[in-house]
Amino acid sequence: MKANKRPYYLLTALLLILTVAIMLHERVLKAVGAYLIFDEKPIHADAVVVLHTGVEYYPRLLEAADLFRKGYAERVVINGNRKTDELRAIEAQGFEPCCSWDEDYLRILNLFGVPRLNVITVSAEDAYDTTSEAEAVGPELISRGIKTIILTTSKSHTRRAHFIWKKLLGDRLAVCSVAAHTDPYDPNGWWKQGRQIRWVLAEYGAWIFYCWKGWS
Repeated sequence: MKANKRPYYLLTALLLILTVAIMLHERVLKAVGAYLIFDEKPIHADAVVVLHTGVEYYPRLLEAADLFRKGYAERVVINGNRKTDELRAIEAQGFEPCCSWDEDYLRILNLFGVPRLNVITVSAEDAYDTTSEAEAVGPELISRGIKTIILTTSKSHTRRAHFIWKKLLGDRLAVCSVAAHTDPYDPNGWWKQGRQIRWVLAEYGAWIFYCWKGWS
């Protein structure tokens, strides 16, 4: 009788172990996804800075406009105008863009309540990642007398962006980081979508790079 029950007990134990493994597996994945988010309560600042490098830019613009409308800052800072060597070569042959690099962004911000006069634009031609963007935009803000900023970016990008801006400019700028709340990143299910898997891998890859460089 007992011998007949052994397979049943064994199967039950295996199912229990499998269930626990699946539960822990999902918890780990959720923790991995949640760690990337550094979303602070907004403060009253001199300006809202919209980061350009990375993915899902338009939710960042909308978040900046929302913060502006709620009175957290009287200015919004945008940057862009990225240029590769290939584009510079094309421009050298006579190419001229149809309009200024910031025109569409200014129109979107204006549509959502931010007048053009309240927008600071920074041309950052050589900013290709978060570090070079901070190096290009940060000194420009400081030269304008800006001392406190709200940094808004994609959810999965917030912790790394906050780390970089604090490391490079924290002695000259007070930085508050606020995630773009309409950004589609889901820390509780990021592994179910290919593009979000790429976002997470890119973020952790960047952290590994910083460790290799000796950043702390």
